[in-house]
Amino acid sequence: MSENPFLIRGYKSGEYFCDRDKETRAIVSNLQNGADTTLISPRKYGKTGLILHAFDEIARQRLPFETLYVDIFATLSLDDLVKTLAEAILEKFPERSSIGRKFMGLLKGLRPILSYDPITSLPQVQFNFVNTSEQEHTLKSLLTFLNTQKKQVALAIDEFQQITEYPEKNIEALLRTYAQQMRNIRFIFCGSKKKIMAEMFLDANRPFFSSTRTLALDKIEYTVYADFIRERFEKAGIPVEEEALRYILDWTRRHTFYTQSLCNEIFAAEPQKVDIAAVNSACLEILERETTNFLQYREMLTQQQWRILIAVAKEDEVEKITSAEFLMKYKIGSATNSRRAIESLMNKELILENTGLEKTSYQVYNVFFSRWLAKQY
Repeated sequence: MSENPFLIRGYKSGEYFCDRDKETRAIVSNLQNGADTTLISPRKYGKTGLILHAFDEIARQRLPFETLYVDIFATLSLDDLVKTLAEAILEKFPERSSIGRKFMGLLKGLRPILSYDPITSLPQVQFNFVNTSEQEHTLKSLLTFLNTQKKQVALAIDEFQQITEYPEKNIEALLRTYAQQMRNIRFIFCGSKKKIMAEMFLDANRPFFSSTRTLALDKIEYTVYADFIRERFEKAGIPVEEEALRYILDWTRRHTFYTQSLCNEIFAAEPQKVDIAAVNSACLEILERETTNFLQYREMLTQQQWRILIAVAKEDEVEKITSAEFLMKYKIGSATNSRRAIESLMNKELILENTGLEKTSYQVYNVFFSRWLAKQY
């Protein structure tokens, strides 16, 4: 069997990456023209892949930038942020490189504990800070190091809204101050929680107000994605029926992760052709495999929250989610209690709010979970 061309994790090359040409050009243009970028999209829409694709394009065009990607989703404090940034710099600039040797010289002055993961061999850093001022000083030292490189640095910080959860106060103001001082660093602030990211960058009372160019990631166009899927299958000698393509893209809502996952499943089954039967078989395999995980949600949620998820899944998309008609149809309860339950489900990222120019609608965030609920209930 040929190598599976539908990646479900990581970034490999442009050959495995679908579209996003406009967004890639926008990010590269912002970097070249001295502008910072805010990139907002729902989780698993391909935001990380887009950043790495833009960095790949920078390398391909030989543009004068060093690129650095940092994911702070798992960080819980300023201490974690400093540690994660230090490890990302170490991974980007190994000790054997000239920049890496300079960075090791800086680190020694900051007195960390250095080690390497025995499985991944990736560097690990541990700082023993006495107080917050030491954390702030170290963070500024790391950014200053990047700022003093010969080339400009494109620094992408993924899941940036996480800093609003830190126990330390004024982290936004601190990072905004540092960002303003680092003239040689171009920042790409990425986030998946649209409401929080919008508040951070669009509220006039917040430190990052109007400091970046905002880029919102939407679904890939139907025809573009269909062509991409068809070409990848046909390159491996597997013909694709048009009806099957429509089924794939409708069933996954063109949500990047779920589309890639379904196509990956179909390809792995080594079909003679991609038809409705092949797609159906892959869909059932995925839902069966995920059943145990999906049932765990029921134990974690109230009965009303579970009823709301089922109702939204069966409708596929709901506009008036607290309307009397919708609540009565699915016996959900009062509008007041439902609003609280819906807010909780959105905070848990189980329900996605889609805000457009013409309407606001709601869907179950996880597409496979949505299909499973609609099938089971």
